[in-house]
Amino acid sequence: MAKIKVTQTRSNIKRPEDQKRTLKALGLKNIGQSVEHDDSASVLGMIEKVKHLVSVEQL
Repeated sequence: MAKIKVTQTRSNIKRPEDQKRTLKALGLKNIGQSVEHDDSASVLGMIEKVKHLVSVEQL
């Protein structure tokens, strides 16, 4: 299974609570923090929800 690297690029201040929870579920807390996840449908769905706050790259 492919891996993807997700990096938080924008703040979650003044964002809806569901977007804050999605970032937390992805394991992101601070701007500039990166995490690696498997390329699964559930992770891609979470990334789609907060795509304006993160950047994604294939590993």
